[in-house]
Amino acid sequence: MGMIFKERTKVDVARRIFLDAIQPIEDTENVPVEECTGRVLASEIIAERNVPHYRRAAMDGYAVRSSDTIGASPTNPVMLHVEDEITEGAGVRVHTGSTVPDEADAVIMIEDTSLIGDMLEVRAQMHPNKHVGCVGEDILEGERVLGEGHLLRPCDVAVIASLGIRSITVYRRPLVAVIPTGEELVPRTDAGIPASGMVLETNGLMVGLYVEKWGANARYCDIVVDKPELIKEAIQSNLDADMIVICGGTSVGQRDHVPAVVGSLGKVLVHGVGLSPGKPTALGIIGKVPVLCLPGYPVAGLVGLFAFGRSALRKVGNIPELPDTILRLPLSSKLTSRIGYVTYSRVIIDNDVVRPFMTSGSGILSSVAKSDGLVIVPENVEGYEEGQEVDVVLIG
Repeated sequence: MGMIFKERTKVDVARRIFLDAIQPIEDTENVPVEECTGRVLASEIIAERNVPHYRRAAMDGYAVRSSDTIGASPTNPVMLHVEDEITEGAGVRVHTGSTVPDEADAVIMIEDTSLIGDMLEVRAQMHPNKHVGCVGEDILEGERVLGEGHLLRPCDVAVIASLGIRSITVYRRPLVAVIPTGEELVPRTDAGIPASGMVLETNGLMVGLYVEKWGANARYCDIVVDKPELIKEAIQSNLDADMIVICGGTSVGQRDHVPAVVGSLGKVLVHGVGLSPGKPTALGIIGKVPVLCLPGYPVAGLVGLFAFGRSALRKVGNIPELPDTILRLPLSSKLTSRIGYVTYSRVIIDNDVVRPFMTSGSGILSSVAKSDGLVIVPENVEGYEEGQEVDVVLIG
């Protein structure tokens, strides 16, 4: 195993190897539109009706025949009758969204009129279709509204609902089994302070919450102690999942059995990557199930999850890539990194200046919680100087 770490794989190469081994799920389900935000369309949406399906008023005012307003201006108003139907020289009161009578071809805003008894003073000339929403102005029948693979936002769902569609075919959410390992772990449900040398299990919680945030369902598994046969049993019992994430046991110590167990059941694609923190990360595949093996140190595990887990999950679930939220700001002081490693540096943003928070300490999880973002330093760059502008990836 030591030789593997000495021959650590570049991050982009490791990611490509892992993604190439992953097959997206094909299962779909029909879901009510009210529950579709954040889901991925499994088929395109074609409009079967026009929206709007009638001519509608785009303003509060009066429906008129534009020919009856020729020459109207504030200094030369035109007088029209107010009636219940359109006739020559007459207007009909309408409200935003209401039907425009067939005989009218324009709507004059109420601000451009004055009602004098039963006469309407018109102070603006209209042209045909002014302030009128035509049939199909929003969506035309037969129009391709959204394509397969689209990640649905609330505004997308509203558009779909406007077509009278009540349910949508989407890809099934991926199921991710999260397996925490380690002799030192105790369940979070245990009362009191753990004994010396023991810690509450939180890596699995953190991983599960992130995969749920990214569009999957998490299966939180019980803690597995560092015994190969028990790790193997835990993996085998979760091979019905679409992806497995194992927390801990990935380094080269006497109790680090996870990569070897994964290899005995399938194939270890990569073990040891040029990632700081996160070098002991391992990537594997068992049958069709991708297996992400994260270091036990929480920051290293989180960085490994960011570097490999999110993109793997998106491929599994047919979820499109979304850009990170990035701010470009100057550094308050020098930021160091390791040549040969992609370095995830924790930083704080203070008055539009980036302050390195901690460049080491992969076991100090609070350093992430106290940070605003990460500066990802490429493997061929030896840090950045004070005052240099850097891209800060905000931590979601």
